[in-house]
Amino acid sequence: MLSFNLGPFALSLQHLSLLAAVGLGMAVAWGIERRGPAKRPGESVIFWLFIIALIVARAGFVIRYWPQYHNDPLQAIDLRDGGFLAWPGVVTMVLGTLLIGWRRASLRRPVGWGVSAGLVLWTLVSVTTQHLDQNRRLPDLHLQNASGLTVPLADPRGRPMVVNLWATWCPPCRREMPVLRQAMQDYPQVAFVLVNQGESVADVSTFLGTVGIDSTQVLFDQQTALAQQVGSAALPTTLFYSADGHLVGTHLGELSTASLAHALEMFEQ
Repeated sequence: MLSFNLGPFALSLQHLSLLAAVGLGMAVAWGIERRGPAKRPGESVIFWLFIIALIVARAGFVIRYWPQYHNDPLQAIDLRDGGFLAWPGVVTMVLGTLLIGWRRASLRRPVGWGVSAGLVLWTLVSVTTQHLDQNRRLPDLHLQNASGLTVPLADPRGRPMVVNLWATWCPPCRREMPVLRQAMQDYPQVAFVLVNQGESVADVSTFLGTVGIDSTQVLFDQQTALAQQVGSAALPTTLFYSADGHLVGTHLGELSTASLAHALEMFEQ
């Protein structure tokens, strides 16, 4: 299961693990403070440390990929691309916890133990999820191409693959199409396959012409079999497979030039 719907929102397992880690940290701090003399709620401190860490993680990502942002700096505040660097955020949480513990002895235990519990949970879930993903292979599916022929999803030349699940009625899918089109030109060593979910060739052909994407790079999955097999509950979803067909990364939501470049770095190693 890559994602699930919570009302109108779609959450990936990464989002869920992060929220669970913050929730655990706040719960641990609250439990310790119930038995101690702390005057300022440690759980609120942990919450604001998390917000600051997110801001730093985003700033680190923007700085790292500034060439992709400098033509349109306002994209730096558009968080829909999911562009964050984990390590600056983690460092911020740790340094913030040490600073608070040094300045406020009453918060040392609740904040220290709360942040530690949250980081341990997030690390365990991240490592476990990564291990499970590496055991997932590209589904053995045959889908319809624009000519009406049934063809295999797998790339016959054994290249790394980017598989994008999308539909024309999905606004984020439409917005990221220029990003994918440019990546197809910039990364010829990677196979890009756009798998339309639930629509016919006739419904999609006009749209493809407006965004300049060759229909030969699009497959049609009218029964949404691929989404069901990979456990995707939302569009767009982008899957990254190694040359031997193992899942090495996922991205839920809209891609930007920067977030796609970040994901594709794994194929340059």
